[in-house]
Amino acid sequence: MADKLAEYTFTDEQAQLRDAVGKFSAENFAEDKVRQLMESDPPFDPKVWARLGGELGVLGLSVPEADGGVGGTLVDQAVAIEELGARLACGPLFGTVYLAIPALVAAPTGSARDELLADLVEGRRTAAVAVVDRAGVFEPDAVTVTADGDALSGTVAQVVDGGAADVLLVAARGSDGVALYAVDTAAGEVQRTPLATLDLTRPEANVTFSGASGRLIAGPDETPRVLDHALAVGAALLAVEQVGAAQHLLDLSVEYAKSRLQFGRPIGSFQAVKHRLANLLVDVEHARSTAYHAVWALSDGSDDPALATSIAQAVCSAALSHVANDTIQVHGGIGFTWEHQAHLYYKRAATDAVLLGSAEEHRDRVAAMVLDDATADRVPRVADGQPA
Repeated sequence: MADKLAEYTFTDEQAQLRDAVGKFSAENFAEDKVRQLMESDPPFDPKVWARLGGELGVLGLSVPEADGGVGGTLVDQAVAIEELGARLACGPLFGTVYLAIPALVAAPTGSARDELLADLVEGRRTAAVAVVDRAGVFEPDAVTVTADGDALSGTVAQVVDGGAADVLLVAARGSDGVALYAVDTAAGEVQRTPLATLDLTRPEANVTFSGASGRLIAGPDETPRVLDHALAVGAALLAVEQVGAAQHLLDLSVEYAKSRLQFGRPIGSFQAVKHRLANLLVDVEHARSTAYHAVWALSDGSDDPALATSIAQAVCSAALSHVANDTIQVHGGIGFTWEHQAHLYYKRAATDAVLLGSAEEHRDRVAAMVLDDATADRVPRVADGQPA
């Protein structure tokens, strides 16, 4: 933390990044395009994905230049994710950008790790992470995949982006403990079963390994740290994505309230609609504050990252769900039809609300950190407005 207080503001470069990603998203992830992509196989456009990596460089914004990234900050990455989330961008963002890339950045350097990280950053390949978590925390005891040498066997259920990913990062238990491996999904020993999911823009699959060959990414001594870091970054970026989607819905509702006439007046002039929209604005701004605070805590370590990310997930999941529900209410009859885009966001909100832990689970985790486990000599670090 700086030695004097300062209000956080985005830099000019971050504002330009927001504009560039927003324009790219509007051109490539318009509603009609999203509806087309979510029904396709794979459920995204590989050419557009490659442009996100090679042309815009937004897949590895927080990856150090030495690892083939842009060398920016996690805040830069969050700015891009917020704009992509506003459009429900189709592509393996959750598996590749939220989880796999942070895991590889935290992993020890090595040929397998370095090669894969470069490919993911450039958009040449995609990835998913086949790891079981509880409220966004890695649980080694929940690992069921086994490793016999470098041969992996077992099943992981509901892997987000697992159906189309080129590579899977898999936690597997060997004789020395749980290690992290990279598995090529083209291998015959990998079977993927796509699942019928509520949100077609965020596909999932069950993955079964039958002696599949894995390349070691992190050993038993490093894997818990690597995966805890990836899950924390993933939770923060997921929160930022929820903020982007919520802001889009709020803007949509405000514009509709201005243009929809009832009894000869815009419905936005009625007090009940005004109050509803005002409450949604509070929800969105509260969510944005907690999401970027979590990103800041992960970047600078000035606050307890575990506490900040759980607060962000609890707040942002509830906020997007509330905004998505009320957007349908504001739009009235048209809002209840599948043809209206509000339903795409409503389903995204429901799906995101249970990824990496539900709001209820994160509130329970926050209570444990602040009330149950806190002691006089171990108080969670929370910004209090005072100089460091």
